[in-house]
Amino acid sequence: QVHIVESGGGLVQPGGSLRLSCTVSTSIAKTYAMGWYRQAPGKQREWVARLTSAGSAFYADFVKGRFTISSDNAKNSVALQMNSLNADDTAVYYCNAAPNPFGPWGQGTQVTVSS
Repeated sequence: QVHIVESGGGLVQPGGSLRLSCTVSTSIAKTYAMGWYRQAPGKQREWVARLTSAGSAFYADFVKGRFTISSDNAKNSVALQMNSLNADDTAVYYCNAAPNPFGPWGQGTQVTVSS
């Protein structure tokens, strides 16, 4: 049973933007605060951004001012607006509970920043 589905990735030029979306099951949406993570080739998965149950947003230093996380509770979805992308943002992006993610992870969505 699939509980988390990410989408919206793609190929974008440096300086460009993408908007990622994550849809979760109702049980997850009602239970967990959600966030975004990413894993670049050859690197460990790292946390990117998260929302608290009160709606506050927190960001990793390397995306502050460029990425914005938001939620649509009616749709059980969490979005990540990514602006001013650079090559270091190339990774597979995942949505999961935050700050404590659980398994299994979704399939993720690939973001490639390249000219």
